[in-house]
Amino acid sequence: MDRRRFVRNAAALPLLALPWPGARPDVRGSRAITGAGPGQAAGGDRVRPGDPEWPSPAEWAELKGKVGGRLRELRSPLAACRADPGGAACRKLWAELRDPFYLRDHPALTGSSGWVDAWTSVPSAYAVAAETTADVAAAVVFAREHRLKLVVKGGGHSYQGRSCSPDSLLVWTRGLDDIQMHEAFVPAGCESRVAGQPAVSVGAGCIWMEAYEAVTTRGGRYVQGGGCTTVGVAGLVQSGGFGSFSKRFGTVAAGLLEAEVVTADGRVLTTNACSEPELFWALKGGGGGTFGVVTRVTLRTRDLPETFGGAFGTIQAGSDEAFRELLGRLLAFYRERLMNPHWGEQLRLRTGNVLDISMVLQGLSGDEAQATWKPFSDWVASRPDDFTVQRPIGAVAFPARHMWDADFLERLAPDLIVRDDRPGAPASSFVWAGDHGQASQFWHGFHSAWLPADLLETKRREELADALFRLTRLWDVSLHCNKGLAGAPPEELEAAADTATNPAALRAFALAIVGGQGPPGFPGVPGHEPDLDKARHAADTMRRAWAELVKVVERPGSYWSESDFFDADWQRSFWGRNYDRLEAVKRRYDPDGLFIVHHGVGSEAWSDDGFTRRANT
Repeated sequence: MDRRRFVRNAAALPLLALPWPGARPDVRGSRAITGAGPGQAAGGDRVRPGDPEWPSPAEWAELKGKVGGRLRELRSPLAACRADPGGAACRKLWAELRDPFYLRDHPALTGSSGWVDAWTSVPSAYAVAAETTADVAAAVVFAREHRLKLVVKGGGHSYQGRSCSPDSLLVWTRGLDDIQMHEAFVPAGCESRVAGQPAVSVGAGCIWMEAYEAVTTRGGRYVQGGGCTTVGVAGLVQSGGFGSFSKRFGTVAAGLLEAEVVTADGRVLTTNACSEPELFWALKGGGGGTFGVVTRVTLRTRDLPETFGGAFGTIQAGSDEAFRELLGRLLAFYRERLMNPHWGEQLRLRTGNVLDISMVLQGLSGDEAQATWKPFSDWVASRPDDFTVQRPIGAVAFPARHMWDADFLERLAPDLIVRDDRPGAPASSFVWAGDHGQASQFWHGFHSAWLPADLLETKRREELADALFRLTRLWDVSLHCNKGLAGAPPEELEAAADTATNPAALRAFALAIVGGQGPPGFPGVPGHEPDLDKARHAADTMRRAWAELVKVVERPGSYWSESDFFDADWQRSFWGRNYDRLEAVKRRYDPDGLFIVHHGVGSEAWSDDGFTRRANT
């Protein structure tokens, strides 16, 4: 930066502290926000602080005025630990970093702390704490005019680090938290084509806990959403989205009726099957932060089943031979009794020849659920020399309206949930105890693949069982039965087929996941740095274990939200034959690549950090 520009910028610094008028009103419809027109100032590489083109303090002050003062210059809260690793402030922060609600409410933090040799959670330079759609549009226009890297954070759950980037402008949607129930919602422009249906409109800053509390606990209906309560609603829709009950209600994206989105040219579009239908389709599983900033989604709601519940158990085989036999029996039992709309969630196969059963159910009584598992339980019990039942397989069912009722769940099982106990937090807010430990985790590796249902046929079942056995000699593997739609109702399969998600999910009986992580870790923070040697060793072991499974699945599909950061074939893995169509949508709505995330549509045209356009693209 030359001296003249430095003096001009320094003189404008006090402007950032000036009070500014209140928020502009929300923006509806499909119209441009004041700023550069479509196609202006968008090409070329991104700029960073210190570059001559980086916005001056006066220009940042102008943006601050446009967003009602809600522009923040971000600083990492980890500064307290860098200054005094053993001090009280650092100890307090480290406890807060294990709280997913704290991470959600801090614009400089993300749900995970990083991934070995991939990314580290580093805050943006500035954030617009959006409270209106107009705030979002102003941030988008500013980023385009000044060639800034733009990042969006809703729930901040991205394992891939897609909701953070150093030297960027963050659109933080936490303040867009309105929820509205509809008895007979008709998408805009569809009045003559479709009848109204029950629905819920949810702001992009909401998490699923808030949606479930409004729709189910208070409203007595069901909306297909995510299993983890602190995942962002809008982000999960754009990822495709699987929840505990997807075997019955399909994907989250398939339930989308309408979305409001700010596109790269600053327009606010209402998208649905009748208005901007190709963009609407792309938002249904085409990847968050790729086609625009979604500010509101409207989702179909359903009649609530009579019951929700689960079945749980742990069995250990006494020998390798017995465990291999157990795997074959489990796969046959799953095909016969569990691959249907009643069941979801996980069968975990652990090193040490252990099977963990952690399934959920809907629409069954406790007795019906117990009867479902009885043949498998009886077979295990008939082999006491081969199997130790560490936890007998038991089932429970309860009124579905209580599925996200914190008071009821604490009475049912005190250790089942962890409440948000911060002062002023809603009494209804909680995270499942099994998910609580994910806060700030540092990833060592992750692999996922949809397992086609034909692997359960007699001729291939033994081949799959052998592969799973070989894998578990090295690492654990979880079969997420709810994340494969084989066995779902035909109407849900049809709806899911009209989304951007890889069609492999429709034919899969489960999503197999091999993953590993360590405690929160931040490079350069003494005493709290990740153990990189341990992480790399774990990553290598997971790769070798995963290689055993993919021997039986040729070119498997993978789930955008839960996948390998280093997948070289990501376009096909995430979207299969849908990728070409998604590219066409990207070229139409974001021709200059303002919205670039790791392994998002169009990201191959940019450097890994999203700052430099690759040659010949």
